[in-house]
Amino acid sequence: MDKTERLFAIMDALRRHRLPVTAAQLAHDQGVSVRTLYRDIQTLIGLGAPIEGEAGVGYMLRPGFFLPPLMFSSDELEALVLGARWVEAQPDVELSAAARNALAKIATASPEDLRDRISDTGLWPVRVTAVRAPLPLLALVRKSMRAERALLIEYEDEKGNASAREIWPVQIAFYENKQIIAAWCTLRNAFRHFRTERIVDAQLAETRYGRRRVALADAWHAAWDGEHWGR
Repeated sequence: MDKTERLFAIMDALRRHRLPVTAAQLAHDQGVSVRTLYRDIQTLIGLGAPIEGEAGVGYMLRPGFFLPPLMFSSDELEALVLGARWVEAQPDVELSAAARNALAKIATASPEDLRDRISDTGLWPVRVTAVRAPLPLLALVRKSMRAERALLIEYEDEKGNASAREIWPVQIAFYENKQIIAAWCTLRNAFRHFRTERIVDAQLAETRYGRRRVALADAWHAAWDGEHWGR
């Protein structure tokens, strides 16, 4: 990797982190010495990159910075196309449309016209089940997570027993033929997993989550790891 490629790689690494990253970590990722990394950071700052931080503390990009034009390697482009096409095949209508729009923006925001390459990457997600009807519930759940507002649902278990619950959605798991909502259930005072096809009705409540979703997500991941991996 030459110096120019390394500078772009450092910028990409900084954009992936919301908190300061140490020079040691950046140097390890780039396969260079910490001294070289410090010189690269100073070069980027001299070129106008809005990098904040200092030695011994860490570095980060100021919010709102973008690095035009968009440049993608062949592997990066294929990963984006494959992921977007998989999302496009899901029953979440809004997310599906967003995936199509995102690919169109990627194609036209690059210095070269990528529409032909995007249309023929040789990669396509295979659907093994029949096309499912649109599922507006998924958009409502995503809205609940973004706003951290509770969701009121009527739910039927596998035996057909109905219950009314207030839940705080944390994650949506997209399987090939079903979707699972991981959420904190205030009725059970614990995390529960709800299959979307068993949700009879759902409404967005005015009440907010009792905890920040990021904290709930951390707790859910810890509970999941403890249950499935014994950690």
